[in-house]
Amino acid sequence: MIHSPPCVSICIPTYKGERTLGAAIESVLAQTLTDFELVVIDDQSPDGTKVLVANYADERIRYVRNEANLGPQGNWNRCLSESRGKYFKLLPHDDVLDPACLQRQVAALDADTEHRLALVFSAREVLGPEGQVLTRRGYPGGMEGRIDAREVMGACVRRGTNLLGEPGAVLIRKSLTEKVGLFDATFPYVIDLDYWFRLLGHGDAYYCAETLAGFRVSDTQWSVAIGSSQSHDFRKFIARVEAQGALSATGLDRFFGIFTPALNNVARLLFYRFYLR
Repeated sequence: MIHSPPCVSICIPTYKGERTLGAAIESVLAQTLTDFELVVIDDQSPDGTKVLVANYADERIRYVRNEANLGPQGNWNRCLSESRGKYFKLLPHDDVLDPACLQRQVAALDADTEHRLALVFSAREVLGPEGQVLTRRGYPGGMEGRIDAREVMGACVRRGTNLLGEPGAVLIRKSLTEKVGLFDATFPYVIDLDYWFRLLGHGDAYYCAETLAGFRVSDTQWSVAIGSSQSHDFRKFIARVEAQGALSATGLDRFFGIFTPALNNVARLLFYRFYLR
């Protein structure tokens, strides 16, 4: 039987994610908007991922196992190639969605009939290893609505961080991904922000002030999240974006863009040491 394309493709790239993958899947199945496909792409996990996914009988779920390990960049791009929906969301296996996430974000893009929006993003919760809420992150000012692309990018530079959020907090048009191309992990710690910036070259952002996603942190991720490479990658990424003409940074923006990523690493270290000790 040939099924018509779904409204949304939610793709979960996973590797050794058996412990948290079930929560991610269940958060998708709990969505109030039900016109979606859920594609779990297993990057040769040496655990029970395949069996776990097989326990879900929902016909909207599709399991794909890579023939060889592709790594994060390759697996994220496999998600793009496997998706069939009008809209696309990448959901890491550690993370979860609020039940209203798809309904709220799809409504924002559906209302944009002139396609002036490149993406919609939302506030999100930071979760501990067992799913407990540690804190909440949102866009500065917290006002719902459309935000000019250059304003968003400038704010990210000045604050030295990804204000748009992790992949689970963002929904994009699949047709726009075909213009933008593939995920690029030249600077691994900003692979998602790099893609958001490239999308913003084609339109503005829409911010949903509601908390519609949850991003999980754990001590196993800690050394990665606070590594010295993160601030290095952010600075190199911003320099590349500016050189490409996609961003007009002022001298003050550049000043903050150099120093705030390192300060953010220190703040993150203290946060994780307090909550994950």
